Amino acid sequence: MSSKLTDNAVDEAPEVDPNKFTASDVAKIADRLERDDYANAFEGLNDWHILRTLAFMGSELAEPYRYLLDLEAFDEC
Repeated sequence: MSSKLTDNAVDEAPEVDPNKFTASDVAKIADRLERDDYANAFEGLNDWHILRTLAFMGSELAEPYRYLLDLEAFDEC
């Protein structure tokens, strides 16, 4: 993974430290995203950025939920 790609992802959700998330935490985020269970769009966007950042950082926790990110092959180019 290019460092530019990783840097961009970290800029979007700088508080994301993959070591601070459990499989259960990520599953809850994914569940909310699937159900679109938010009081406002910003809450959903925040969860999406967290999941996306975890995926770009190479966290295996995000792997089962990559389909929620709707990433294209060259999304960041």
